[in-house]
Amino acid sequence: MLERLNQAMDHIDARLDGQIEVSDLARIAVTSEYHFRRLFSALAGMPLSEYIRRRRLTVAGAEVLAGERTLLEIAVRYGYASGEAFARAFRTLHGVGPGEARRTGAALRSQPRMSFRLIVEGSSSMRYRVVQKEEFRVVGKKARVPLVHNGANPAIVEFVKGIDEETIGRITALSDQQPEGIVGVSDDLDPSRAEGTELTYYHGVVTSTATSDLPGDLDALAVPAGTWAVFENSGPFPQELQNLWRDVFTQWFPSNPYRSRPGPEILRVRPSQDWTEAAAELWIPVERTAA
Repeated sequence: MLERLNQAMDHIDARLDGQIEVSDLARIAVTSEYHFRRLFSALAGMPLSEYIRRRRLTVAGAEVLAGERTLLEIAVRYGYASGEAFARAFRTLHGVGPGEARRTGAALRSQPRMSFRLIVEGSSSMRYRVVQKEEFRVVGKKARVPLVHNGANPAIVEFVKGIDEETIGRITALSDQQPEGIVGVSDDLDPSRAEGTELTYYHGVVTSTATSDLPGDLDALAVPAGTWAVFENSGPFPQELQNLWRDVFTQWFPSNPYRSRPGPEILRVRPSQDWTEAAAELWIPVERTAA
């Protein structure tokens, strides 16, 4: 898998001055576009689109300093519709405009070409199981919130605080299958998974209750039948939980014959009384890859 990812990185660098299609990168990596974006983001620590942008501006920066092309020619060469758009992007990465950089020979920032390699860290194992589920519904209260990679998500904390105990009781009573009890569900995430992009968060339960039988004041998400990988961990909250998300994509997927598929991600958390520790189950929709 890592070898194929590195071939996709070669493809990106060979086409920085042309069109780069995610479908081509996914084909090289022998996976889906959805999974390629998720895997790259987890491994690289940034969205695929951001990496490509930085690489293009890095190479463009060298051409700006070389002085062999006009600034407009460089802008068009690396996909910018105008000199103004190029100048804004250039300044965001390098901290200086292209004209000033050329006049003064300013020091520029560089995004190195990425490559991936396997590093063995210890001998700990990851606890997981694979589950087949029939169609179900997530039922509860939902809100549109920003994505936060590290630490507690203030928008989710405030949203959950605003749900009264009577409503929580009615929601909890609808739980009739695994994962049992109140869960947090993330759906409709931006493909980039970039910090600050929005997702739909459900604070609810997993249930087989028909939509027609649900209270009208609750939100429902229909989830088709499919395969789920279920991961477990425990430790300091929320750090270990966020590490679990990272480890699933950087360690488990590259080592197992599965890839992620579109669908909601379900988190069941059982915290300690003071919320400093927690045991968690993370449900990720998956599908088997070809042998």
